[in-house]
Amino acid sequence: MSTAKKQYKRVTVKSLTEMKGNNEKISMLTAYDYTMAKIIDSAGIDVILVGDSASNVMAGHETTLPITLDQMIYHASSVVRGTERALVVVDLPFGSYQSDPKEALRSAIRIMKESGGHSVKLEGGSEVKESIKRILHAGIPVMGHLGLTPQSIYKFGTYTVRAKETEEADKLVEDALALERLGCFALVLEKVPAALAKKVAEQLTIPVIGIGAGAGVDGQVLVSHDMFGMTHEFNPRFLRRYLNLYEDMGNAVANYVKDVKAVDFPNNEEQY
Repeated sequence: MSTAKKQYKRVTVKSLTEMKGNNEKISMLTAYDYTMAKIIDSAGIDVILVGDSASNVMAGHETTLPITLDQMIYHASSVVRGTERALVVVDLPFGSYQSDPKEALRSAIRIMKESGGHSVKLEGGSEVKESIKRILHAGIPVMGHLGLTPQSIYKFGTYTVRAKETEEADKLVEDALALERLGCFALVLEKVPAALAKKVAEQLTIPVIGIGAGAGVDGQVLVSHDMFGMTHEFNPRFLRRYLNLYEDMGNAVANYVKDVKAVDFPNNEEQY
């Protein structure tokens, strides 16, 4: 007998725990501006991530490292204004939390106060536990992020799948359990073997959201620009493109240019 899913007027960190308990998968996408957030939110997404991936898809940087705290707050503020239902999670950018727990807390407070976001996300395990504790003690919800952590790309040297070897896999499990003990409300696992991700999701009571981590976790996240097909150079195995907006938008622009050149736009009905 199927059980009706609970309807949420506003998704909270508590809602995500309930979803995991009810075996309801969690849907999560990125957004960086008001218009995109409004579209995604109205379609019923559970979580909107204001990701530091804005550094790539919005600003054209090669990595996520260059984006600043001020820029993240700008993007998050725009997203919050376009959101009525989804939980808004905001990435703490590189350099805003790694070296100093006090700086981590100041960064998180700025995001919460100045953007209106509902929670923050940061990358790393035991090495950032003091920063996580500081933020949590201030009453700010924290989402963890393990596996491929893009802010550490120069340490890894590649975007390949993480934790394929036993030693790194064991550490990932230990870090995941540690993040739960610290009080993180959820965890993102990026680009790790599906069997390992499933194992982590089964051991944790908090939701585990995957990207390139298989179907055995509690939810999925994609970068919206990739999912909509607005980007076309990035083609990892885990990406499913639901649209091809790169081509469709390009064709629309080409048609607009043609109509303007031919004095077909505006026509008599399109002017005053």
